[in-house]
Amino acid sequence: MNLPLVVPIVPAPDPAEALARFAALPHVALFDSAQRHPTLGRYSYLMADPFETLRAAQGDQGTWKRLADRLARYPAPASGPTPFTGGLAGVFGYGLGDELERLPRPAWDEFGLPTLLAGVYDTALCFDHATGEAWLVSHGFPEQSEPKRTQRAQRRVEQFLALLAASPRVFCESTTPTLPAERLAPRFENARAPGVFSDFSRAGYLAAVQRVINYIHAGDVFQVNLSQRLLAPAVGVAQDPVALYRRLRACSPAPFGGYFDLGDARVLSASPERFLAVHDGAVETRPIKGTRPRDADPKADAQQAEALAADAKELAENVMIVDLLRNDLSRVSTPESVRVTQLCAVESYAQVHHLVSAVESRLAPGCGALDALRCAFPGGSITGAPKVRAMEIIAELEPTARGFYCGSLAYAGFNGSLDSSILIRTITHAAGWLQLPVGGGVVAQSDPEREYEETWQKGAGMLRALSPEPSEAPEPSEA
Repeated sequence: MNLPLVVPIVPAPDPAEALARFAALPHVALFDSAQRHPTLGRYSYLMADPFETLRAAQGDQGTWKRLADRLARYPAPASGPTPFTGGLAGVFGYGLGDELERLPRPAWDEFGLPTLLAGVYDTALCFDHATGEAWLVSHGFPEQSEPKRTQRAQRRVEQFLALLAASPRVFCESTTPTLPAERLAPRFENARAPGVFSDFSRAGYLAAVQRVINYIHAGDVFQVNLSQRLLAPAVGVAQDPVALYRRLRACSPAPFGGYFDLGDARVLSASPERFLAVHDGAVETRPIKGTRPRDADPKADAQQAEALAADAKELAENVMIVDLLRNDLSRVSTPESVRVTQLCAVESYAQVHHLVSAVESRLAPGCGALDALRCAFPGGSITGAPKVRAMEIIAELEPTARGFYCGSLAYAGFNGSLDSSILIRTITHAAGWLQLPVGGGVVAQSDPEREYEETWQKGAGMLRALSPEPSEAPEPSEA
C-alpha cells in the first residue's frame, strides 16, 4: 500500500462542525479558511491526538532547533491532495521572540502561558474549498517500517471516520480553576463594553500612544504596534470554547482563522493576516497595516475604502513594515529573490478594511521553512520598526504579557510546506478568563484618539461573539 493513506470523505463536512466531533481528543487543531478565497482561503485542515508534543516556557532556549530536529525525523514525499497532509502544528507565542533577542519582560504575566505548544500529527482531515472535496490523510508515523506504518495509518483512518460519523460531543465544563480576580493586573471598565475590562484606562492608552510618538521624534523608532488587552470572564455563552469559536467564525469569517487546544488553554482566532507561507521553496508574507471600519451603507463603505487607500499615514505604516520584512526574509533567501508583489492594496473583511502588502522570495540552499519562520518571528506588522527597539518599548508600555496574541498559529508539514497566521482578532480562553487584545501601529503622524478608537473597531467581531445573541456576518466571501 502506498503511503500516505488517502481516503475521500463524501460529502465533505463543514470544518467547524467536524471540530465539534474531534474536540474531545487531545490538542485538536483547526486551520480554518472561513472566508473563502481562491488562493488565500482555499484550504482548511483539522487534526487531533498528536503522537508527540513539544512545549516551551518563558526563558527556555533551543526551542526552534528542537522543532526542526523533531520534524526531520519524519520525512514524507510532497504528494497529496492538499499542500499540507500532516506534520508539526501549533501555537507560537509572542514571547518566543525572547529566544532570539534579550528583551525586558512586561510588568504582569498572570496567566503564565507557554511560549509554544506544538504537536506532531500523523493524520489530518484536509479540505479543498475550491472543489468542495475533503480527504482523511494518514502517514502512519511514528512507526518507521512500512508494514507498521501501513497498519497504523489504517487504524487512524478508522478512528477518525468513526468520529466523523458520531454525534458532536457534549460539552463538559473545564475543571481548570479560575484565576482569582485579585491576582489579575489592574483593570479598567469602559461603557462601550459592559463586563469587559482593559489593562489600560482610556487616558492611560492615550498617554502611551503619545509616549510612542515621543520615542519616534527622539529617533528611537519609526513605528511601534501598541495594544490594550481586553479581558472578560468566561461565563455564559463563552464557557464552551468550541461553541464560542463557531460564534466568532460567524461574526468575523477570516482566511487565516483557527482553533488550538493546549489542554489547559484554548486559542480561538479569526485572523485576516498571513504571516509566512513556504511551498516548494517559495516564501510569501502578507503584512497588514492600515485600517478603516466597515459601514452598512454601500456608498459610505466604499468611501471608507477609498479614504484608506489615500491616507498618507496608513500608507507610511505599511511601507515601513514591508521594508522590515524584506530585510528579515533576505537572511534566508537567495540573493535578489526578495521582491514586493503587492503594495498597500485594500482588502475588505467583515468588520474592517485593511491595507495589505505581499513580499515574496526563494529560500536559499540549506534553509528550510522553519528557518524562515524563525528569522521573521515575531512578525514585523505587530512589533514595529526597528523591531528590537520597538519590542523593548512594547514591554515598557504595555502592562501585561501578550501571550499568544501577535504570535502565530502555524503548521510545518512532513513535506516541507509551511503556513502561518499572525494571531490577531484572537481570543485566548484560559483559567476562566477570555483575553482579547487589540492594537495598532503608531507612527509620527498618529493621533492618540484615533489610535484608541481603532483598537475598538478591531475588537468589534470578538465582542459581538461574546454577546448573548450575536448578529451574524454575511456568508463567507472573497477578501
